[in-house]
Amino acid sequence: MADLYLKALESERRSLWAACRLKGLAKDTPERLRIAELDVLLREHKEKKGGKGPVEKTSG
Repeated sequence: MADLYLKALESERRSLWAACRLKGLAKDTPERLRIAELDVLLREHKEKKGGKGPVEKTSG
C-alpha cells in the first residue's frame, strides 16, 4: 500500500528544492527552513515505519 503522507512530504521537498535552486535562495530563507523541517519529518516518519527506504544525509 502506498504511503501517501510520505509521498506528499517528498513531493513538497522536491518542489521547494527545485525552486530554491532556480532562484538561488540563501540558507536562511523560509523555503530553505521548510526544507529542513521536511527533512526532520521525513526522517521521523521513516524511523516510525521501520526504517524502510534510504535516508538522505543533509549537510550544514
